[in-house]
Amino acid sequence: MSSMRGIDTPVRQRRRRVFKEVANLAYHSTNLKDDMEALPYKIVDYEESQYWESVYRDRAIIRERLRLAMGMALRPENREHPGHLTEGLEESNIDEKYYEPPLMQVIPSACNACPENHFEVTNTCMGCMAHPCREVCPVGAMTMQNGKSHIDREKCIKCGKCKDICPYDAISHKERPCKKACGVNAIQDDKYGRAVIDNEACVSCGQCMVSCPFGAIADKSQIFQLIRAMQSGRKIIAQVAPAFAGQFGPKVTPDMFKTALKELGFAEVYETALGADLGCAAEAEHYVREVASGKQDFALTSCCPSWSVMAKHLFPETIDKISNELTPMVATARIIKQEHPDASVVFIGPCASKKLEASRRTVRSDVDFVITFEELTGMFEARGILVEEIQALDEMRGATAAGRGYGVAGGVASAIEDCIKEYFPGTAVHVEHAEGLSECKKMLLLAKAGKKKGCLIEGMACPGGCIAGAGTNIALGAAAKEVAKFKAEAIRKVPEQ
Repeated sequence: MSSMRGIDTPVRQRRRRVFKEVANLAYHSTNLKDDMEALPYKIVDYEESQYWESVYRDRAIIRERLRLAMGMALRPENREHPGHLTEGLEESNIDEKYYEPPLMQVIPSACNACPENHFEVTNTCMGCMAHPCREVCPVGAMTMQNGKSHIDREKCIKCGKCKDICPYDAISHKERPCKKACGVNAIQDDKYGRAVIDNEACVSCGQCMVSCPFGAIADKSQIFQLIRAMQSGRKIIAQVAPAFAGQFGPKVTPDMFKTALKELGFAEVYETALGADLGCAAEAEHYVREVASGKQDFALTSCCPSWSVMAKHLFPETIDKISNELTPMVATARIIKQEHPDASVVFIGPCASKKLEASRRTVRSDVDFVITFEELTGMFEARGILVEEIQALDEMRGATAAGRGYGVAGGVASAIEDCIKEYFPGTAVHVEHAEGLSECKKMLLLAKAGKKKGCLIEGMACPGGCIAGAGTNIALGAAAKEVAKFKAEAIRKVPEQ
């Protein structure tokens, strides 16, 4: 599927503008309710509304986006009085982690009710004499009408053979982009044909959100509450995921980024790769002791929450194979809390599902807030901090190349492999990785069928790994290069055993 990632589309501009305005509210508003009510009029100028056929619809969508960015739920559309834009504002005006579940929501007024899944003959059909489309159709759904091909939707089984064989590429496969991007079939329809998310199936990877060309899907944000916490005078410490490299402009070095975060008000900045280092060292030992020895059939990594939640949901028999190591985010938070018991911790990363992981009850996360690179950009913009012009006064140091490589698909598996080679020379290692939830499902099916004996399997919900997370700012190719550069700058290749 071709990707819009890294292109500065109007959808992305709108998201960024909303994050900036919500951060602005937190920083500057003296009358929160009135200032929030005024925002749709500020963002959507009556004379210049260009995204929808109606300025009123445009503002209605912005209102819901603002609610989600404040961590609040959408207002129900099926109520006679859906309530004010600011309904529930008091609960969200706090300095602690906050959002009303679910994390991901479809904004009904923004959804285009795209066609579900069908094949369509376009006007480029030449009505050729061979009409191979008709000949290859296994169910006789293709006929010729007025000299052109025609598909009988009642008969069509959506096999795509007609599309594949057409010499003019005249048959189009229409698919709902959000549904196509969802690897766990969590996108359903309402009675109007609009998308709705099945919260039981959803693992909050956010790939539907970044694939919707109408910007109709959004996740909830904690930027407002984080800024409130920073204003409270408490010590707030940031940990940044290794995928941050390059996300804030090609000229921004890791050292400049660290200084920019301190200018924003963070007391200290840690690399999440420190927690990854602890994890890959421990997982290397676990692999040699349990998997290479034949005691355990295979092992699964745990650092991507969407992958591990999916594995537990769909393949409960794999639960004991999922690594018990703390994820890099949680391990780093524990390090920070040991060194600064009085601090609150914010994880800054590429990922939507880390917001869920931080709120899980099963393993105490020690993470007080989660924000994405995209949301952080809104904070920088609201404060007028130009990251590209920052004078670096700090050094981003400490993690090894192994931990920093976690940001790219395959990086976790190769980090563990490098540790095994270093600590247990001569041990045969079998690692594989799957990226994208559809591929992850196939990998787990093979493992369940006994085809992955002795294997360490890394799963990443986002195709490309964390650099393709729903909260990233730049295109995949550029991000992969920047993470590789950041990894190469590490002083040690692997953590000490």
